[in-house]
Amino acid sequence: MKKYLLGTAIALTLPAAAMAAEDCGEVSMAEMNWASAKIVVATSKFLLEQGYGCDVKVVPSDTTPAVTSLSENNEPDIVPEMWPNSAGDVYDKLKQNGKIVELTSVLDPGGVEGWWLPSYLVEEHPELKTIDGVLANPELVGGMFNNCPDGWGCRIASDNLARAFDLEGNDIEVFNHGSGETLATSMASAFESKEPWFGYYWAPTTPLGKYDMVSVDLGEFDEAAHENNQNANTPDPKPSAFPTAPVLTIVTKDFSEQHPEETQLMTNITFKTDTMSSLLAWQDENNATAEEAAVYYLQNNKDEWSGWLNDSATEKLSKLLQ
Repeated sequence: MKKYLLGTAIALTLPAAAMAAEDCGEVSMAEMNWASAKIVVATSKFLLEQGYGCDVKVVPSDTTPAVTSLSENNEPDIVPEMWPNSAGDVYDKLKQNGKIVELTSVLDPGGVEGWWLPSYLVEEHPELKTIDGVLANPELVGGMFNNCPDGWGCRIASDNLARAFDLEGNDIEVFNHGSGETLATSMASAFESKEPWFGYYWAPTTPLGKYDMVSVDLGEFDEAAHENNQNANTPDPKPSAFPTAPVLTIVTKDFSEQHPEETQLMTNITFKTDTMSSLLAWQDENNATAEEAAVYYLQNNKDEWSGWLNDSATEKLSKLLQ
């Protein structure tokens, strides 16, 4: 499978690659150090180079280094997957000063958090769709809540929600995982045995691409309650659903002004969060690289990405679109 994907990609891109740099020039792009961002970068790089003639320089990065570099050096030109909620005050200043342009939500609807149950459990017991149904039937979820791992940012809010819903008072033990690996393993083990599992998870991620999970309805999102629940020492946590985290593609203002066609492409590139989770699962199952996952996506989702291109790029990539 991997050899086929790579061979197809090389065969299709050689003619367009010869035109690189003459149309667009060099473009710098930040590659964050998590899996979904690497796939977004690989897909964007492919389309920019083969469709728009750019010479894309990929810069390994993370949220803080990328924001710092934008502030101090006005580069990289493109950050395809920025999570503003974790970017801090420097990012806000970049926006206020007009140095960056937010183009689109590259993940739709964004980063998703929640408390989840296996679909087979909810199909057998529909009352578990809501948190009230879970609390009323602790034995059906195994009497245990698999919490966000120690030391993770999600832990404070999840701890407070566990108190707000009084999980332990309703005979649901809160099990605090020591790592993301043990949390994922617990979900996998439950699915293999078709046993109950109830816990925190987020998307896009490989497990939510592999396993059919249902997000428990925690009620309405309450902004004030959620903000209060971010404080580890809050005395009176309140119930609230998790908000969706915006995940954006941003470019420098200079890039947007100097490269309008390429900016429009980056504005058009967006993935459903569920689609990205499925791609991550495919990548894991096939031991594939981000580049191979990008080629797999391009080969199997032409109806989605063909609309991202301008006429010239469509012509250059016509072999892929046949």
